[in-house]
Amino acid sequence: MIEKYNKLSIAPMMDWTDRHCRFFHRQLTRRALLYTEMVVADAVIRGDRERLLGFDAVEHPVALQLGGSDPEKLAEAALIAADFGYDEVNLNVGCPSDRVQSGTFGACLMKTPDLVARCVEAMKEAVPDALPVTVKCRIGVDDQEPEQALFDLARMVADAGTDAIWVHARKAWLEGLSPKENRDIPPLDYGIVYRLKAQYPNLFIGINGGVKDLNQAVAHRDHVDGVMLGRAAYHEPGLLAGADRAIYRDSAPLPDLRDVVHAMADYTDRHVASGGRANQVARHMVGLFHGVPGARQWRQHLSTEAVKTGATGDVLRDAMKRIDGAALAAA
Repeated sequence: MIEKYNKLSIAPMMDWTDRHCRFFHRQLTRRALLYTEMVVADAVIRGDRERLLGFDAVEHPVALQLGGSDPEKLAEAALIAADFGYDEVNLNVGCPSDRVQSGTFGACLMKTPDLVARCVEAMKEAVPDALPVTVKCRIGVDDQEPEQALFDLARMVADAGTDAIWVHARKAWLEGLSPKENRDIPPLDYGIVYRLKAQYPNLFIGINGGVKDLNQAVAHRDHVDGVMLGRAAYHEPGLLAGADRAIYRDSAPLPDLRDVVHAMADYTDRHVASGGRANQVARHMVGLFHGVPGARQWRQHLSTEAVKTGATGDVLRDAMKRIDGAALAAA
């Protein structure tokens, strides 16, 4: 599963990669691995599991990212994820938000690689052998020396049996930078991730951070096994339409964005009929036609109409009329 799908992944992004976003992204790429938002292990164990973990079968392959630092709780949550049918379970060792710092998990775990290894080992023991357990981390936090922090973590989780390590190629500063600033200000160091892969030729190593388009993703693939797209895929999702061809050399026809919109309009109708709101779907689609004539009118229509009471999938159908069909066909 890892080798087949993880050449390209869409990063877990809080408040963004919910089930509606993932359903949308799956209309654009059949093969990229889609990640959930981070879900805390305690919530999985005690909360509304269908609300937190439910997903449409169309989303496969889909991975659940867990947050936590208690091996027993993470193992229990991982087993629940397995029962839900996820294709991978990932441990968050990279998020620097105040929430994770108060719970001493996420990027804080970079300081305790032995604990991360125990968490991975417990999760691996809990789930079926066929279910990959992976780690997503930073290259270090605060004043850590990345060459030591990253390689120590990698050695310990590799020994614990992790199936893959995804590395956001920046430090995280737990003091002094906000979560948003931590996504931009610490400098990228792709070279250290390349060196990690060279040291672990038989372990899947993926790279994340600052990848803006598919050309950059293809270039990274010369050095590592997989590439994870984050904000670029969210803000300009149309780029995912070329992902299967660029990354997987898939010869299938590229998805027609008009067909994607109509599929999402039908999906929105179903969501509204079940008690949801149109904007919960449409908000993820605002950037779909980036660079296409009519894109501004598309964005404006979704932003003003999808939030209205009674809005349905017709919001998307009507917004589609703002797009220049001839320019889209030529794109």
